[in-house]
Amino acid sequence: MSTLLGFDFGPRKIGVAVGQTLTRSATPLTTLRGQGERPDWTGIEALIAEWKPAALVVGLPFNMDDTEVEWSPRVHRFARQLEGRYGLKVHLIDERLTSIEARRQLEERPRGAERGRSGRKPSTRDAVDAVAAALILETWLCEQD
Repeated sequence: MSTLLGFDFGPRKIGVAVGQTLTRSATPLTTLRGQGERPDWTGIEALIAEWKPAALVVGLPFNMDDTEVEWSPRVHRFARQLEGRYGLKVHLIDERLTSIEARRQLEERPRGAERGRSGRKPSTRDAVDAVAAALILETWLCEQD
């Protein structure tokens, strides 16, 4: 069984989830806010130290016509930085429509069900990013043989 972290990268914030290969499931963890469009490397480092993942999965945004979005070079750069900083294999996977599905799932949850590990209720926007990261990670896990 291996633990992995999944990331829903955005220019200002990054949703993070943890998952494992045995059940091929993932759980939303948190949403980290960057500073000046730079990732929260301190927060990412703390999560990597806590969860000790075997690999990382980053969602790569695509348009509906199968082309990468205009800001996808930033996602590729983030993935390269993760690999370089932490020496972990980084997998990129199509994240198309994950934020829409995350919003749908959050709307269907009973009130209070979206509380994070801290016990505090995250904002809906932050919860969407973390749930999207879990969907990204679960998609990757389910595609592995």
